[in-house]
Amino acid sequence: MSSPTPENRLLAALPPNDFDRLTARMTDVTLGHKDLVYKAGDPIEYVYFPRSGVVSAVIVMIDGQTAETAAIGREGMLGVSTFLGVVLSTEQVFCQVHPAECRRLPTVEFVTEVAQGRALRDIVYRYTQGTLIASSRQTACNALHSIDERCARWLLTCHDRAGTDEFPLTHEFLSTMLGVRRATVTVTAGSLQSAGLITYRHGKVKVLDRPGLEDVACECYAAIREAFEIPAN
Repeated sequence: MSSPTPENRLLAALPPNDFDRLTARMTDVTLGHKDLVYKAGDPIEYVYFPRSGVVSAVIVMIDGQTAETAAIGREGMLGVSTFLGVVLSTEQVFCQVHPAECRRLPTVEFVTEVAQGRALRDIVYRYTQGTLIASSRQTACNALHSIDERCARWLLTCHDRAGTDEFPLTHEFLSTMLGVRRATVTVTAGSLQSAGLITYRHGKVKVLDRPGLEDVACECYAAIREAFEIPAN
């Protein structure tokens, strides 16, 4: 018998009455691998609160090259910028680690709820602060830290969001996350595998030694994780 899907942490931090009222207006959706949530330039019609899996947000350049800006799991949400008046997505957002089970709410209802100043507003504000901290940390990390440190950080991030020791992760995705060529990913992942920290076969990663992986990762992993800590209600 499968275990129940854990709750999205932002929603779990709501008082019970607010949680019941909001989730009653939401629909449940499940995203498969590479299912598109938002297309760059298109309207953001819904906000999503993942309960499992990992959703990736990437910037697509004119020449088709991509770079990831965020990996979102059950610690966060998709479409948070809409409460600031953003109506069009600036990023391509799609499911990367599947299945991603989400609760979905129309954007108009989400914006109205935040504007009313209830508990959701404070949680959304705190999460927005977290995304700003994460963005600045990732910029510094990409400039200052080694590929091994950054790879370990991303693997730990995916491990946290996937909620399981083994999860799908392609060379293509990892190279996008790290901003390097696939050949570099092969060498780096091979090094971590030789050290007994992970296995990486057929597009799947299995974390064997999480404390060891944390030792390899740079300080940015702990800083970013702390930025998203929102106490459950």
